[in-house]
Amino acid sequence: MPTDSPSSGLPSPGRRAVLGAAAAATVLAGLPGTASAAPAEGRQPVRKRPRALPGGGDLGPNVVVFDPSTPNIQGRLDEIFRQQESAQFGTGRYQLLFKPGTYHGLNAQIGFYTSISGLGLSPDDTTINGDITVDAGWFNGNATQNFWRSAENLAVVPVNGTNRWAVSQAAPFRRMHVRGNLNLAPTGYGWSSGGYIADSRIDGQVQPYSQQQWYTRDSAIGGWLNGVWNMVFSGVEGAPAQGFPNPPYTTLTTTPVSREKPFLYLSGNEYRVFLPEKRTNARGVTWGSGTPRGTSLPLTRFYVAKPGVSAATLNQALAEGLHLLLTPGIYHLDRPIRVDRAGTVVLGLGYATLIPDNGVAALRVADVDGVRLAGFLIDAGPVNSPTLLEIGPAGASRDHSADPTTVQDVFIRIGGAGPGKATTSMVVNSRHTIVDHTWVWRADHGDGVGWETNRADYGVVVNGHDVLATGLFVEHFNKYDVQWFGERGRTIFFQNEKAYDAPNQAAIQNGSIKGYAAYRVGDNVTSHEGWGLGSYCYYNVDPTIVQHHGFAAPNRPGVRFHDLLVVSLGGNGQYERVINDTGAPTSGTSTVPSTIVSYP
Repeated sequence: MPTDSPSSGLPSPGRRAVLGAAAAATVLAGLPGTASAAPAEGRQPVRKRPRALPGGGDLGPNVVVFDPSTPNIQGRLDEIFRQQESAQFGTGRYQLLFKPGTYHGLNAQIGFYTSISGLGLSPDDTTINGDITVDAGWFNGNATQNFWRSAENLAVVPVNGTNRWAVSQAAPFRRMHVRGNLNLAPTGYGWSSGGYIADSRIDGQVQPYSQQQWYTRDSAIGGWLNGVWNMVFSGVEGAPAQGFPNPPYTTLTTTPVSREKPFLYLSGNEYRVFLPEKRTNARGVTWGSGTPRGTSLPLTRFYVAKPGVSAATLNQALAEGLHLLLTPGIYHLDRPIRVDRAGTVVLGLGYATLIPDNGVAALRVADVDGVRLAGFLIDAGPVNSPTLLEIGPAGASRDHSADPTTVQDVFIRIGGAGPGKATTSMVVNSRHTIVDHTWVWRADHGDGVGWETNRADYGVVVNGHDVLATGLFVEHFNKYDVQWFGERGRTIFFQNEKAYDAPNQAAIQNGSIKGYAAYRVGDNVTSHEGWGLGSYCYYNVDPTIVQHHGFAAPNRPGVRFHDLLVVSLGGNGQYERVINDTGAPTSGTSTVPSTIVSYP
């Protein structure tokens, strides 16, 4: 019978149930170091080999699956939204899955740590005649804190012709078909602070209104209404023409390299994970007609993890050749998750959250081809971690151009949900890595927040060559937000705020330079390029702080930037220059960007 119970529709023949926490403990009893059978006289003891972990299984209590005949879908959606609407730093995590079919009269309001997705191969396989809504009533009409939620792989026919998706960082809108307009601002046009669209078709007009910045990639739109500071497009059919700074549009005809995020779908009654293929010079959606290009894996090839499982068990599953599907919840780690096998997929549902408890990294990837990390959150633990996410070991040098690692909708947070510290949040050492939408955030509000309380000096450090970032959001670090040392790096769209809470000018002094740049290219780099990069300051503890520049880079022909801006928010701090010693200072309390169209 159709139901909204967790993971309904899983096939039963031949399926092995996934281990729960208790069963995982049983498996661990067979790991080296445990008791073995007594040896026969004159023979060496024989240790029991650990029992292999099963692949596949149910998706747990916080994955809620609907089909068109499920009773009272609206009631269940409303129940989850009431719990998650204002739970910005709560522990609830939900994945809403809709089987292929048509659904009528729904308004799926999406709160914190909630993801809504269709289970077809195409967004048009699952149609909601209704709305998928994010608004900001919980925060008095201000959407600047509408984080950590997503919509994917659905078609929506808005009731009044316009769907509202009023979000800020870490709220991707992927593989969606809006048969109407898309409004990116809250009711009443209160502030909203940036977002991300990819592989989506908007038949009508995209209406940013108060959105300060936005990045849209490899999509098709019927039109774009306006821009505030920094609207960036790559590979978007129907995008507005290049116009920065007035209008503030940065438009690239194609995206140099892209590979869409893996997604869960149903083939008959079997869950599978689709792995889209890599595209070069990409433009438009991947699902326009026919079967999308790529491969798929059955769920039996995945270890379906539940909160409470140990890092040792996750690593055992990976060592046995399984991929990881992280179901919604919070996972405490006493050692890093180690991804050592080429082609491994680590896919999170409902903002599954990894927390390293004892100063370790949350996840490390070897220097191998084709790893896909997608759809999870990393929270720094209370003991300082030197690094939270490491893509490739130090010195990684292998060529991965044919099959790069992708990091998509992987978000990192230091503080906010409680005390957390990390010297560097993300280090990218592997060549050709694609970082496709991340928000790396040292918290400026919530619990465990203070200049030294959630100390985090560096956000993202790129050492690998030929790395591409599409949709890079990095904010509030004590020193540099981004440092790029690899050659031939490229960034399309960057959004940054410097740390609000610097206590005084001395706290951010960088030798003879006033403050640390938001985005720094290493002195020895000979080739680098960026499009549509913005840095904002809001030094509300000491508004007299002066930041010399937002961007720092060696002054040589191969290091090029297009469409840069810096903004002082309400005059709380000032920038003297945009990049290096170039560009006009920000002016007083006017909140007007200082811009550079091309550098050098």
